[in-house]
Amino acid sequence: MTHVLTAVAWPYANGPRHIGHVAGFGVPSDVFSRYLRMAGHDVLMVSGSDEHGTPILVQADKAGMSPQAFIDVNHRVIAEDLVALGVSYDLYTRTTTANHHSVVQQMFLACHANGYMVEQTQQVAISPSTGRTLPDRFIEGTCPICGYPDARGDQCDNCGNQLDPTDLKDPRSKINGETPEFKDTQHFFLDLPALAEALGSWLDGREESGLWRPNVIKFSQNILEEIRPRAMTRDIDWGITVPLPGWQEDRTKKLYVWFDAVIGYLSASVEWARRSGDAERWREWWNDPQALSYYFMGKDNITFHSQIWPAEMLAHNGEGSLGGQVGPYGHLNLPTEVVSSEFLTMEGRQFSTSRNVVIYVRDVLERYQPDALRYFLSAAAPETSDSDFSWPEFVKRTNTELVAGWGNLVNRTASMIAKNFGEIPAPGPLEPVDEALLAQVAAGFGTVGGLIAAHRQKAGLAEAMRLVGEANAYVSTTEPFKLKGEDQRERLATVLHVLAQAVVDLNTLLSPYLPHSSTAVHQALGGEGPFQPMPEIREVGDLDDPARPDYPVITGDYASAPRWAHRPVQVGAPVARPTPIFTKLDPSVVEEERARLGLVDAAQAQV
Repeated sequence: MTHVLTAVAWPYANGPRHIGHVAGFGVPSDVFSRYLRMAGHDVLMVSGSDEHGTPILVQADKAGMSPQAFIDVNHRVIAEDLVALGVSYDLYTRTTTANHHSVVQQMFLACHANGYMVEQTQQVAISPSTGRTLPDRFIEGTCPICGYPDARGDQCDNCGNQLDPTDLKDPRSKINGETPEFKDTQHFFLDLPALAEALGSWLDGREESGLWRPNVIKFSQNILEEIRPRAMTRDIDWGITVPLPGWQEDRTKKLYVWFDAVIGYLSASVEWARRSGDAERWREWWNDPQALSYYFMGKDNITFHSQIWPAEMLAHNGEGSLGGQVGPYGHLNLPTEVVSSEFLTMEGRQFSTSRNVVIYVRDVLERYQPDALRYFLSAAAPETSDSDFSWPEFVKRTNTELVAGWGNLVNRTASMIAKNFGEIPAPGPLEPVDEALLAQVAAGFGTVGGLIAAHRQKAGLAEAMRLVGEANAYVSTTEPFKLKGEDQRERLATVLHVLAQAVVDLNTLLSPYLPHSSTAVHQALGGEGPFQPMPEIREVGDLDDPARPDYPVITGDYASAPRWAHRPVQVGAPVARPTPIFTKLDPSVVEEERARLGLVDAAQAQV
């Protein structure tokens, strides 16, 4: 057994999440974690709502709400959506907890004590109309390196280089288009150059491992070439107090939201351990050099997970060129792998909430089965290149693959058993065709499991569905529906037993991808109770601030996860006539959904 940390990107609590978000962090991390639990590993899957920063203030002002009231609403919405999707967090929490604030401040003090937090003067952007600091991401302009006209104040998405707002040509505010003013102010900077050699050695080691996706490791190594100190405080009155004399009294100075958000992986682990009754247990995932850690996110967050967070851990550990002492959280393990996905587009366009190019998770789950969405996002996963979500493709995959492929195999297997025996029959002698199918499906545990472990989940699902196709072909070859004579009854029992065994094992292979429907399949073939354990929302109090109102977290008990192995079917288990597992979608769904998005086909537009 290995301790495995699944560190899932923290959704920003400025609104509900769309399917592009969960394609990058939600579904891949859950498939991976469910598989590893089934394979016998001790998984700790953590995340939460990222609730600080200027964008929260801007959105709260627009909504006429206080920042806390605003994020309270959004945190609950995000948590409910992730539970409905079936993402099996051990703890999904939030960054406004007293526990998180304490862990972040301790990390800052450790980095500062080791000399990696240096005070410097910085020019910051100010909105002339409000006097409020503009966050880097709320400033756009022309990239001075590649000339891209819509570069952000922290990074150019075209060439990938890190930027400061003052680097941009013709900077403008994304909020109202005005030209920002710049003023000098004091801030703490993380001394990345003093950590560059250690970061480079770590990344070289990760490249040698051959584990990282090539686009991720190359991007991570390239950004080291232009490394420079990065500000870790901001002029803002919403966030975590800087824990130093002269700073902690200043309500207008807070720690940078990205400094505190990535520390959330550690603070959530600490909170989980405290809530579990063993306050030090988190160390099994963070201090044990044999433990593994995998960070899931979209490609726009690579910088913060392959440079900023590892740099913070190295500074805490005292492992940069300045040396230092190991901080209060012990020697922290750097990421085993940064698992970054490319972007999911929608109908050929980039997701954009402001331009209504968006499909919210909640809206999909209100109208369609959660496993239909999980299936599509896994089958069309943007693992190494951008992929597209379109309603015609969603309907096609649901109807031809889930309904006509997997669902049909389950239903006709259970129907034939219910009609002819009413229970799983005992087999007679196996023929080569029977043995061939059983051998192929049994081999799937090694093949599919290996692909999921290597973050090739799309290929893993394709292999599992190929085996579904082999089982359907077996039905066509053996034609059990023609075995009607009394002298053919033993052969019928054998074929249906083999089919039942194939379905049971295929259900195990598919259950990390399709956890909701796995229980229905399990029960259709005589199984009892749930198959894949599911997450739940629990209302909790703040561990360190009893005056704070209760708030929702996601948690769950996943100890009952099935083993990742062949499980013999139980002869004699009762099988009743089944109901369809998956819902077939009417083609009219396409135009209904496109109309909701304001999309009109070219042919219609010409009429």
